[in-house]
Amino acid sequence: MASCAALAVCGQALVVRGGSRFLAVSTASSDEDSLFTYDCSTAEKKPEENKGEDGRPMDQGSDMILASTFSTSGSYFALTDDSKRLILFRTKPWQCLSVRVVVRRCTALTFTASEERVLVADKSGDVYSFSVLEPHGGGRLELGHLSMLLDVAVSPDDRFVLTADRDEKIRVSWAAAPHSIEAFCLGHTEFVSRILVVPSHPELLLSSSGDCTLRLWEYRSGRQLQCCDLASLQEPVEPQGPKRFAASRIAFWAQESCVALLCDSLPVVLVFHLEASGQQLVFRQQLTFPHRVWDVAFEETQGLWVLQDCHESPLVLWRPVRGQWQSVPESAVLQRLASHLRGHWAMLEGSVGAADGFRSLYKATFDNMTSYLKKKEERLLQQLEKQQHRKSPPPGPPAGTKRARSGPAALGC
Repeated sequence: MASCAALAVCGQALVVRGGSRFLAVSTASSDEDSLFTYDCSTAEKKPEENKGEDGRPMDQGSDMILASTFSTSGSYFALTDDSKRLILFRTKPWQCLSVRVVVRRCTALTFTASEERVLVADKSGDVYSFSVLEPHGGGRLELGHLSMLLDVAVSPDDRFVLTADRDEKIRVSWAAAPHSIEAFCLGHTEFVSRILVVPSHPELLLSSSGDCTLRLWEYRSGRQLQCCDLASLQEPVEPQGPKRFAASRIAFWAQESCVALLCDSLPVVLVFHLEASGQQLVFRQQLTFPHRVWDVAFEETQGLWVLQDCHESPLVLWRPVRGQWQSVPESAVLQRLASHLRGHWAMLEGSVGAADGFRSLYKATFDNMTSYLKKKEERLLQQLEKQQHRKSPPPGPPAGTKRARSGPAALGC
């Protein structure tokens, strides 16, 4: 799965990543000089990383950041890269605490609510936990799936670990005993791309999938509360737009009980309102953009930050005004953030024009029955031709007649 530019916001800390680098900046108008940058290509690499079991050199990876996240309070930030490393940071002030090796390339990670551990999900279907309090400690295997994991989440009380995989499943496991499964949330017909436990309603789970649906669950029982068909909600933007798509981001804004859904490869963001009393999602608005949207994230006091493929205006801010979401006019903060991103645009260039990151995850379908029937028909025709050939008489005179002799014997000589 390709990794394009991404955005993360926690408190007033905003992080933009692309390629092997990220920059962190404050959205506070009074904090003009705060800027932290990091490049994974400069991180330490242990010698054993570069050799396999037979002692031969292995692929060292591209150092591209594959996943990143803030802890609940924003005190920590973690990322994993293509060189199989987990890098942990303290954010107040920004400081790299450790660089640890993971077993396989990772697809998603999250902190526990207590911020004592970070959970890392990888392509082989395993989840490992790493200590935050002991930043140099090794990982511990917690649970495993039989297919690639695409997302991992924890309940706000740290009692459950939720994992989503390529084979349409969402598993709810007990954190204290991950081998004990509380429930499965089943219903998606394609890979589950993203899951989110609703912070203000910890019994509810949101999930998105390559089947073009957004679903609401009561996850402890595995009961589906609602299924929204995104294809029917989306207003056509491009005549030749993709017929199937997956959500690459689910963001929640507790202040307004809003859910923002970013659909991969589409320049739109779908906004829903979560009516928790009725436990249902109500579609509110489609936000359309002139450029490709890379990522979205809510800032609790500001609104919806949108990272887009536009050098002149890489970041825009949206807020609800009289029930309708509108773009916030240019401000000093927006100008400052845009200036930082333009100064580091090189880290985002690899994401310009990047293909759909979920394209390779869709099921390959084969029409075996049509091929079988066609071959069967050909065999029957061949058998019929052979039977007709056996029944037809050989060429020559009719049976029972003698051929006239020629020469002297025929003339009686």
